Amino acid sequence: MFRDRMTPEELALMTGYSRQTINKWVRKEEWETSPRPGVQGGKARLIHVDERVKNFILSAQRMAEDAANYRATDASLESLILNSLKEITPAEHRQMTSFLLREGISGLLLRLGIRDINNT
Repeated sequence: MFRDRMTPEELALMTGYSRQTINKWVRKEEWETSPRPGVQGGKARLIHVDERVKNFILSAQRMAEDAANYRATDASLESLILNSLKEITPAEHRQMTSFLLREGISGLLLRLGIRDINNT
């Protein structure tokens, strides 16, 4: 699962967190990093995945799962929609954008059977 050195992108893909979140943790938790070989510019880094890093990531995953279970019963419509949109693929995102630009929210509600055609 974990390797000795991993990029923020690799850790993000493995854990489900964003690359930005991983980079924030690197700075905040002061994880050891080294330059990524073959990449110029100095920004590409490898994270040294020691026990402290592993424990932090596994702990964060457990907290996120617990929080998700708690929020699921007490989530607002806005947060449910936003969280759902974060889960769609780029192709689905393009299709949804195109649909909303073309049909608007009324068209979406009609397709879902939420809005009666006479109420528009």
